[in-house]
Amino acid sequence: MKLAITVWGNRVSPVFDAAGTLLVTQIENQRIIKKEYKSFKPAIPSDLIKILKKMKVSVLVCGAISTKPADLIVESDIKLISFVTGNALKILDNFAHKQTIEKTFMMPGCSKQYCWRHNSKKTNPDI
Repeated sequence: MKLAITVWGNRVSPVFDAAGTLLVTQIENQRIIKKEYKSFKPAIPSDLIKILKKMKVSVLVCGAISTKPADLIVESDIKLISFVTGNALKILDNFAHKQTIEKTFMMPGCSKQYCWRHNSKKTNPDI
């Protein structure tokens, strides 16, 4: 599985629109086997989607995100886990081992039902 996190320094970028950098990872057998950083322009969500599709990313983790880019990402069959906060590498390590993001990394007021978005047309919404 490939997972990308929008980052600002070593943390999840608190706001998607201010990110500019993705940490793209390959996870296999609960281990992170590859990490790379990729620049993107958050003001142009279609460019981000092209990057994610080209890199075969299936999950995007980010901080706060507005509805329009969130909808475009989800409509492109990329699972979106938004309103995440904290150290990106800790979150990544946690996700690799547990295939989920713990509530301690979610911004206040978020629940899995609200902040985890996926295309409801897919038959298996789980990762």
